[in-house]
Amino acid sequence: MRFSVVEAGYDRRQVDACLDELDLRLRRLAARAEGVAGAGREWDRIRLDAGHLCDYLRRRAEPAGPSDADAPASPSAAERTAADLVARARAELDAAREEARLVREEAYAEALRARREFEAALLARRRREARVDEILSGARVPADTPTAAAGR
Repeated sequence: MRFSVVEAGYDRRQVDACLDELDLRLRRLAARAEGVAGAGREWDRIRLDAGHLCDYLRRRAEPAGPSDADAPASPSAAERTAADLVARARAELDAAREEARLVREEAYAEALRARREFEAALLARRRREARVDEILSGARVPADTPTAAAGR
């Protein structure tokens, strides 16, 4: 990132504004990453935000003009802090992606188990129903046989 050089270093307001913007974007990104559990559109928005953040950092790192010749060649504390924040955000995003992948896999496996159990229970019910139908179709009661209803 580049900032206007003033008498005693960089313009503090520019540095603070840049760090505030980075902080805000990284907090939003972290909040979205925490809230995601396999939502495809949400991942797309996170990727888009991360891309915007990277573009923002690249734009801030590009030379702004002749005044940059006075800037020191080594990275400033703000640049190191911003790079550290971006690295941590990327690591958190990668961790959130991995966690979301694991959650999706677990949910899929659980859904498969539930479906197999349901299908097994349905098959057992159909077999019992077929057996009951078989028993009832074979049992013929003669018309003159007394039944429980006739005893009343």
